[in-house]
Amino acid sequence: MSSSVTPPAFSPLPPLPQRRHRSMAGAFVLIVLGVVFLMGTMHILSIGRLAHLFASYWPLLLIFWGVIKLLEHQRAQREGTRSSGIGAGGVFLVVMIVVFGLIATQLERVNWSGLRDNINIDDSDFNGIFGQSYNFNDHIEQAFPAGASLKIIDTRGAVSVHASDDNKITVVVRKRVSAENQGDADKYDTETKPTITTIGGLVTLDAKAEGAGDHPVETDLDVSLPRKVAVSITSRRGDVNLVGRDGNIDISAQHSDTSVEDVNGNVKVSQEKGSVKIEQITGDVHVEGRVNEVSVADVKGAVQLDGEFQESVKLARIAKTVTFKSSRTDMEFSKIEGSLDLDSDELHAEQITGPLHLTTRSKNIRLDDVSGDVRLQNDNGAIEVGMRTLGNVQIDSKNGDIQLSLPDKAGFRLDARTRDGEIQSDFGELKVDNGEHEAKASGSVGNASAHIVLNNEHDGIEIRKASSQPPKPPEPPNPAKAGKALPAPKVKVEPTEN
Repeated sequence: MSSSVTPPAFSPLPPLPQRRHRSMAGAFVLIVLGVVFLMGTMHILSIGRLAHLFASYWPLLLIFWGVIKLLEHQRAQREGTRSSGIGAGGVFLVVMIVVFGLIATQLERVNWSGLRDNINIDDSDFNGIFGQSYNFNDHIEQAFPAGASLKIIDTRGAVSVHASDDNKITVVVRKRVSAENQGDADKYDTETKPTITTIGGLVTLDAKAEGAGDHPVETDLDVSLPRKVAVSITSRRGDVNLVGRDGNIDISAQHSDTSVEDVNGNVKVSQEKGSVKIEQITGDVHVEGRVNEVSVADVKGAVQLDGEFQESVKLARIAKTVTFKSSRTDMEFSKIEGSLDLDSDELHAEQITGPLHLTTRSKNIRLDDVSGDVRLQNDNGAIEVGMRTLGNVQIDSKNGDIQLSLPDKAGFRLDARTRDGEIQSDFGELKVDNGEHEAKASGSVGNASAHIVLNNEHDGIEIRKASSQPPKPPEPPNPAKAGKALPAPKVKVEPTEN
């Protein structure tokens, strides 16, 4: 018996799929981005301009991408091949374009000029972004109308005002323009020419610093005009310096170091950030806003300070009422013949005339040579008050010692109390009772014409005679004068201006 073997059957191999064409969408997007950034590195476009173009037109990259993918799909159908997909790299690139595009669009909507003002950055810090810096000078001169006042508007640049010897207004203009090239700088300079207009009794000097839109232009104005002209100044960014006026002054500024000197009239300054210095004023002074440092001296009128003063306040020789109001301190007194120095932790003043009203917290207070009535309240700080002429006194304190120095022959009636502290007195007529948890003192001295009330929580009270106080420590030596030889004999010379 014979057998036969059937050979195995082989199925035919399927035809190989046609090769897909590579997508050109990613390459196209990279080419566009590369060309644009090449123009930036070659200084054909500035970085700021590139950022603006990307923030405005980045969706076009997605549109071009989609058009290319659509054309590739139609080509694949005609050739009977599979169209290329997006792929992981393509997905990543699309996501990056969308993410950075949305970020750029939001940044484009930011008010960079206002932000630059808030964080105190000069336009010169942006020269690398906005282009090169170009300088321009200009000069304006014309007759000033009799009896008119002047308003100055300079939102970006310093303003200096001083008296002239004639009846003209003279303006020296110094301008800094950031641009990509000289042609653009000339254009921006033309768009920001300062102007002088007169309507009725008001003359307006406008620096036109924002005439070029978002292009940074900084314009400094040096103005001279007759001394009797009243002046108002609006400055958003730039120092303000005014000297020599016989008229009222009104200044509104931001990010400024403002200086006002020698004014026969009232002075008002409204300011955000920076410092304010005011001296030699015959009228009243009013400072308001949020300022780092304030210095006011030699004022024949009243002084009013309203706002937040971050670092220090210095007052000296104020002839009329001083009013100070902030979120932390409320103070008022009749005048100050000496000086007052206030910072975040200390308040030191001398030769103050009351009635004095002071409410504050978390400060060490030292008042010397005080005359008149005193009403003082402080939390978390020591209090030292030295009376030159005694009036009614009431001091309330928490968590800080009270020391009150009185003239030796003063007449007063005392009521004092403290918890968790002791009372000490140089006046034998007073009855002092220091208990375990509470101390009290009361009694009358002399004619008892004044009434003194002292209340303290958790610290002591001292009532001292002025003669028993130790002498004030000498002024600290000036390091700049250390090691120098003794001065030569004084010789009378004519005074000079500082």
